[in-house]
Amino acid sequence: MRGQPMALFLSSDVEQDAPPYMNTERGIVEGLPRLLELLDELKVRATFFVVGRVAERHPRAVYNIIERGHELGSHGYAHVRLDRVPLREAEDDVRRSLRVLRDFSEVKSFRAPNLKLPRQLLPVLREEGVSVDASLASYKPPFPRGLTVEGGVVRVPATVTSSVLRVPWALQRPLLALMPRVTTLFVHPWEVSGVVHWRPDIWVGTGPRLLGLLRNAVSYMVRRGYRPMTMSEAPSLLDNINFRALAQPGGR
Repeated sequence: MRGQPMALFLSSDVEQDAPPYMNTERGIVEGLPRLLELLDELKVRATFFVVGRVAERHPRAVYNIIERGHELGSHGYAHVRLDRVPLREAEDDVRRSLRVLRDFSEVKSFRAPNLKLPRQLLPVLREEGVSVDASLASYKPPFPRGLTVEGGVVRVPATVTSSVLRVPWALQRPLLALMPRVTTLFVHPWEVSGVVHWRPDIWVGTGPRLLGLLRNAVSYMVRRGYRPMTMSEAPSLLDNINFRALAQPGGR
């Protein structure tokens, strides 16, 4: 987009620890409070995509997110792969998550588990009043680089996988220097708490040390001129005239 500002979308997926490999919730109990404290320190707002079932079990955690000024988004109800279940079941999961979460706050943003959203669900999101989908990833086909509008929903891709934020700062900083003008970073509370698992990609680099790396990353991006934003603010980055045209059914 011509003249598009430099925007930084911070986001977190509030789910069980490393699904589907673990069923514990250490991240919600230990990691989430630490992450919220860091965001308070940095004075930035983020979007927390919460699993509906998690919200039912941990309502106080959801209220903590909202009371600290962050945006509440949906991460589905049961954290099932929406592309691996019948479409009707996927629709029900999305709608049920929104019913649960909207008992806490307004919800305008959605992120599918594993960043896999069937395109057939975009009309469901629009029908349910969801204006932003964050289920694409720049590192997965079709490798989107910026904001797009599909079926009247603004799509904000995740720029890098959360594991990038775990690598040593000397390696991470050159990667952040290459980020596009609209960048989305995300981290899981279970990564902040640290987990024990036989798979190295799950536990390596997790724990309290990750908070320091995240502090470095956010501070570095802000110094470079990126403006922290929540997902529901994404439509404001698009030209209003173009957005109205793209938001028509079938628009791209």
